[in-house]
Amino acid sequence: MRRSALEVFVWSRAALWAGALFALLAIANGKPSAIRRDDPNVIHDLGNFTDVWARWDSYWFIQIARHGYGVAPGAPAFYPLYPGLVAIAGRACFGHYVLGGILVSLLAAAGSFVLLAKLARKLVGPDVARRAVLLLALFPMAIFLQAVYSESVFLLVALGAFLAAERGRFELAGVLAGLSLLARPTGAAVVVGIVLLALRGRRPLDVAKVALAVPVFAIFPLVLWLCGRSPTAFVHVESLWYRHTATLGPIGGLWDSLHVAWQSIRQLLSPPAHPYWASGATHYAVVNLESTAFFVVYVALAIVAWRRLGAAYGVMSLVAILAPVATPTRDVPLLSMPRFGLVAFPLTIALATLCERPRVERAVIATSAILLGIATTQWALWQWVS
Repeated sequence: MRRSALEVFVWSRAALWAGALFALLAIANGKPSAIRRDDPNVIHDLGNFTDVWARWDSYWFIQIARHGYGVAPGAPAFYPLYPGLVAIAGRACFGHYVLGGILVSLLAAAGSFVLLAKLARKLVGPDVARRAVLLLALFPMAIFLQAVYSESVFLLVALGAFLAAERGRFELAGVLAGLSLLARPTGAAVVVGIVLLALRGRRPLDVAKVALAVPVFAIFPLVLWLCGRSPTAFVHVESLWYRHTATLGPIGGLWDSLHVAWQSIRQLLSPPAHPYWASGATHYAVVNLESTAFFVVYVALAIVAWRRLGAAYGVMSLVAILAPVATPTRDVPLLSMPRFGLVAFPLTIALATLCERPRVERAVIATSAILLGIATTQWALWQWVS
C-alpha cells in the first residue's frame, strides 16, 4: 500500500509540474501578467522550473521564513509551522527559499499520501484506500500540495494525529493535533476530531492526553512575542485580509453567502441590470458560484463521512469547512472554500466510498482531473485559484 501510494504521488506531481510549466511557457510565453505580489526579490529563485510554484500567499510564507513576523502587520495570519520549516530548508538550500518551500511541501505531501492510504485501509478497506489516494492526487486543488503553501504540512500532521488516535496513542495524537494548530487555524477541527475519538473509548485519561495540543500551540504566541509582536496578534489579524466576524458566526456567514450567490446568478443572467460589484462583476460572480458549489458538495460529503467513518471524522470535516464561514469577506463570503476542502481528508475518503461502481469512479476522476487542469493553468498564469 505504501509503494502504491508513493507511485501515485510521483506520477501525479510530475504531471502537475509539467502541466504548470506548459501553461506558463506556451500560453503566457514565460511572462504572465505581473501583479503586486510578484516580487522578484522574494518569490523568484531558480527560474520558471521552481518559480511556477510560488504564487500569491507564497510571498508571505517566504517573507516570514526569511525575516520572521515583523515583516508586516498582516503576517500573523500565516501560522508558523510551515514557514518555520521553510526557514530551515531555505537556509539548507543556501538561501533558495522557493526551492526549500517546494521541498518541504513535496516531502509532506508524500507522507500524506502514505498516511491517507494507511488510515483509509484501516477504516474502510484496501479498495477504498486505493481510490482515496487517487482522488487526493487528482483533487481540483491538489496544486497546493506542492506549491509554497501550508496545505501539505497541515494534511500530514492531521492524518498523523488521527492515525495515532486510531491506534490508541493519544499522547502522540495530542502533540500532532497541536502541530496542526501551528499549521493552520483549522487545526481546531483536528483537535475536536481527536477528542471525539478519545471519548469513544470512555477513558478520561485519553482525553487529558489530547490536551498536549495546548502547550504545543503556545509556541505561536511565544514566537510572536520574540518577534516584537503582540502574542495574540493572530486573533485579530483577519480584518487586515478583508475578513470580518459575522454577527451570528457561521449562520451569519452562510446568510451572506446565500445573498451573494443569488446576486451572482442575477449578475450572470443580466449583467447590465444587476452590477453587484463595482468592478470585475462577472469574475466575482463566477468565483462566488464556484465556492458555493464546492461548499455544498463538501457538506454532503461530510455527512457521508459521519455515517460511514464515524462522528469524529464527520465533525472534523464540518468544523474545517464551517469555521471559515464565520469570517466571510464582503465580495466573496466563501473565499478559498475549494482549497479548504483539500485538507479535510475525511471528505476524500467519503468520496472514495461513493465510487464503488466503475462508472461513478470514472466520472468523478474525469471531472476532478478537468477541474485540476483548469486550476493548474490559472495558477501558473498568476490568476486567483482559491
